Parts: sequence; structure tokens; C-alpha cells
Amino acid sequence: MTIKTFSFALTFFLFFQNSISYKLFAQTRHSYTNEVENKIKQVENNLAPWVVDQNNLKFTIEERMAKYNVHGLSIVVIKDYQIEWAKAYGWADVSEKRPVTTKTLFQAGSISKSLNGVGILKLVQDKQLDLYTDINNYLTTWKFPYDSLSKNKKITTANLLSHTGGLSGHGFAGYTNKDEIPSVKDILDGKKPANSEPVRSIYEPGKTAEYSGGGITISQLILTDLTHKTYEDYMWSQVLKPLGMKNSFFTQPPVIDKNLLSTGYFLNGKELVGGKYNIYPEQAAAGLWTNPTDLAKYVIETQLSLKGDSKKVLSQEMTKLRLTPYLDDESALGVFVNVIGNEKYFGHTGGTNGFISEYIGSFENGNGVVVMTNSGNPGISREIINSVALIYKWNNFYNPDVKKSITIPNNILENYVGEYLLNGQTISIIKKQNELWLNNAIKSKIYFTTDIDFYITEKKAEYKFTKDLNGVINGFIDKNNREAKRIK
Repeated sequence: MTIKTFSFALTFFLFFQNSISYKLFAQTRHSYTNEVENKIKQVENNLAPWVVDQNNLKFTIEERMAKYNVHGLSIVVIKDYQIEWAKAYGWADVSEKRPVTTKTLFQAGSISKSLNGVGILKLVQDKQLDLYTDINNYLTTWKFPYDSLSKNKKITTANLLSHTGGLSGHGFAGYTNKDEIPSVKDILDGKKPANSEPVRSIYEPGKTAEYSGGGITISQLILTDLTHKTYEDYMWSQVLKPLGMKNSFFTQPPVIDKNLLSTGYFLNGKELVGGKYNIYPEQAAAGLWTNPTDLAKYVIETQLSLKGDSKKVLSQEMTKLRLTPYLDDESALGVFVNVIGNEKYFGHTGGTNGFISEYIGSFENGNGVVVMTNSGNPGISREIINSVALIYKWNNFYNPDVKKSITIPNNILENYVGEYLLNGQTISIIKKQNELWLNNAIKSKIYFTTDIDFYITEKKAEYKFTKDLNGVINGFIDKNNREAKRIK
């Protein structure tokens, strides 16, 4: 999977209808001005999907939480280099009836890689590490086993942070509290009790950007080999504490009051099996526990450091380096950079088993958003970010695809109803009140643009029904010609 695919990928067709009482839907103890309160309400009522049609689709945050099976989420909005507001919604733990607050901690998943980038560049700034030297010059407790696939090219730490090392190990599944937890060296070699494959070359370094949590895990070992400190201790003393992220940590498993931790939930809204969250010894890649308020402090410090107004951890020079794409136009050192509208933004998504999060910050003007959820469904975060961009008038940020949907006669709709097989998974298309819906873990309304072309709002994708020689619907395909075959 390429970087761009990873950054914007959404899980296919998911639904489980939640009920969240309005009384406990929104949790906040903050007092804001009437102007800010009005902005909050506007954001909550204008969640915006990737596409608009003549109906100009918008949704409320409560509607989309139910749609995407999100039991709990927390949001921070950044304006003019400050936190404008923070608000929490729903349940941190459903069975315990424990609501999310703005202090509730979530697993940040791959957002950990952004903070890891800060930590590694702190070593560079302190002249303990050269970004462009063979990683084996710094690894002492383990060495990377180069082979013919690397074509005699050496992997550097810059390659690791920018996912250009040509390495395997896209992501990690984590471990339950009943599992034996492997060492970092076991993980890198794919030895039990590790549940992942060895981190090895899949092609030469510096060729292209290919997402590798395995490469980030090597950078974790470089840090601990160099500093002779545990990863969590170094990151706390040198990164989290100076940034003011005093409620965040990389300790695995957590050793704090469990009431501060959110419980993770599967795509269908059910609680994780084998524990309320997984354990990630791959700390640099996926081990951060935090909340949006703490993450916003990191975003704001990055923005201020970039303009030379702060250096709590990194100098302006190092921050500029961290935000500079290394090989392609978006893969920087622990962050992804994108030009959206007329502005440049840095950000990262994060997903572990039961948690999905996303942050984004502007290079200029001090704007940003952090969204963290205890759901395995990634659909809602981008819609919230779009809503913030609309309400706060970010310059040309939200540029949805424009479609003109059409109405298909009721008797024709029957031709599409049935079961389809996609990647070994059965997807049903049902008819309800003269409309068609994709029906799996979530229900997604089908919007037709022709009698065979359609889209859904929950996933940025377009589809086309296919017919056999007799004109009978026999499946549908997406733009990449991935096919769902009709089986019933």
C-alpha cells in the first residue's frame, strides 16, 4: 500500500446502529464565548462528506457517530496558534456507562510516528545521530540483515522516518493482555512470540515511499541503543514533557488510572475481545496514549517552531527539516505533507485495533484539528475536519466532488437487489423505501448518477454495475476495476 493510499484509505461498508442518549451525547466542562459556542454548534451540524449533489449533503455529529458505530470521540480545534475549543462526545466505555471527557486518553496509533520523528530529530539536533548514515552504525543490540534486495544500498534513519527504506512491515496487530509480549528484536526478526513477519528489505532503499511501521520500529531501537534509556523514558523527558503533553505516555501496557483510558470497539461497535485495548511494544509506530488537547500542544509547537517563535524541543531548522518531504511530495520525517486549496498542511492518521484518530495542522495561520475516537471506523474524522474547515473558512480546503444524482424508477431498482462477493466478503444490496442501500456492517445509501454508475458518501469511491450478455446485473466494479461478483 502506498503512502497516499494509507493516508486516505477508508474501510469498506460498515454499519451497526448505535443509540447514544442525547443527555450523555456531548461532554464538556469548558465555558466559551457565545461566538465560540455558535461555531461549535455549526461544526456539529455540518459534517461534510467527500461529495455533494443537488441536495448538498450535510450531517450532524450525532447522526454520523451512530452511522459509523462511534461510541465516543473527542475533538480539539486550533485557531491562531491556540486551542479554540475542546469537546467530548459519547462513551469512553459503554458497559461501564463511563462518558468521554476532554481528559479521556485514546490510543493514537500511527500518530505515534509524528512524535517519534520529533524524538529522533532531537538526537540529530544534539549531534548524537546523523540522519544520512547507515543505520547499522547506530544499532548495537541488533543489526539489520542486508541482502540482495537492497542492491548494496544502505538504509539511513531519514529513510526510516520517511518510509523510503524499502522495508516490509506495514503495520502491527498488537497483543492482548493475555499474550506474551515480544521484545523489539523479536519483532524485527519475526520470532515468536511476535505475531508479525520479519522486517526485511522488499526493494532497494531510496527508490520510492512505501509505508513501513517496521522501519519506524527500527528507529525505536536506534533511539534506545544510542541513549541507553527505555523508549518511554526518553520520549517523556525529551519530547512529551517539554511539549506540555503531561497526560500522554508511550508506556506499554498503561500503568495509570484505568478510568482515564477509553475502551476500543470493533467496526460493528462491539467491545474488543481479550481486553479493552491492545498492547503495542512497537511504541514508536503505534504506542502513544494521548488526548486531543495534548496532541494540539504538539501541533501548535510545530507551527510556532516552524515560524521561529518557539523551540521547546526542536529548533526552527530542525522543524523545517522534519516537515520537508524526503523523496516524494508528501512523505516527510514522521508526518505527511499535503497542499490543500491554497495552503500547505502537515498531519497523520492513526489506527490501532479499536481506535482511529487524525490530526492536521497548517504551515501558516495557526489552524488545525485533532479528532480521536474509540472506534475501528475511520469515516467520521475527515467529515469533522471538513466541517471545521468550512465553518472556520480555511482557504479552499473543502473542495468536494460535485455529482448530480438521479432517481431510478422503483421497478428498475429490483434489478440490483441481491448479494455480491467482494474480497471474500458478502455484501448485500437491499431496497428500502424506494432506495437502494449497501448493507453490511453499516448501511450506505446508493446515489445513482446514471442507471449503472453510483457512489456512497461514506467512502471516497465511485462504482459501476456490470451486466452479462443478457443485460442482467452480474456485479459491480470500482475505478480500479476491483470487482464484486453477484452470487444471489
